[in-house]
Amino acid sequence: MFEGSFVAIVTPFKNGKVDAKALKGLIEFHIKNGTNGIVPCGTTGESATLDHREHEEVIRIAVETCEGRVPVLAGTGSNSTHEAIELTLTAQKLGADGALLITPYYNKPTQEGLYQHFAAVAKETKLPIVLYNVPSRTSINMLPATVARLSQIENIIGIKEASGNLVQVSEIIKSCGPAFEVISGEDALTWPILALGGKGVISVTANLVPDKFAQLCSAALAGDMETARSVHYELMKLNDIMFIETNPIPVKTALAIMGRIDNEFRAPLCAPSENNLAALQSVLKEYSLA
Repeated sequence: MFEGSFVAIVTPFKNGKVDAKALKGLIEFHIKNGTNGIVPCGTTGESATLDHREHEEVIRIAVETCEGRVPVLAGTGSNSTHEAIELTLTAQKLGADGALLITPYYNKPTQEGLYQHFAAVAKETKLPIVLYNVPSRTSINMLPATVARLSQIENIIGIKEASGNLVQVSEIIKSCGPAFEVISGEDALTWPILALGGKGVISVTANLVPDKFAQLCSAALAGDMETARSVHYELMKLNDIMFIETNPIPVKTALAIMGRIDNEFRAPLCAPSENNLAALQSVLKEYSLA
């Protein structure tokens, strides 16, 4: 269900509020350019600073705009199991096709705590669940053995893996079997993860070049590793500059330069430094995006 190039879509703001018009425009841009699915309310969507009403608004806009043309994998994770269940049930009610749940952050649960957290959410929803492991953000790494346990739960169908550890990715793919969808959570490792047997990517950089990530995934999944490798190297510099400052600062700045959204962040995020802005503009010009 969640194979190919999915975009971790930004949340555009205008005067402090969700910019519904801009968000709809971004979604149409992605569908037109081959993106296989939309992921609202993820890290790139500044989910940590969206209140529950805004969270619901963003998911509703995504579902209504996609109109079934591509799936919506809604971010519904939290460091509170109770809140994660609430958010997931809201996404289910709104018609999302699946839920993406980050490992609880800050409170640093044990591996058993992680298992119980995701099992509790899965028990309360009919939605397919994709786990999300990103130790650099959460300070907790969900180990392959825990993922393998969770993969036995019927509606836990995959994981967005952003540990940066290809050995760990390999262990998950091997232990969970071919039906379990391992999805790249790091743009720069998309091609290697697909080569190992991954099924796709949830991408930051695809916000800017959806056609390129769709091409990379399509080629790799079809066994055309030469084309996939070529696109991987073509995108290296763009992938790198997207993380010159904390995500989503660079990608939202780039979209503003491209005229697709207003240059507005939700505090405590802020505009990039002058030096980093200059570097970003330079790379965008190289890719004919500015």
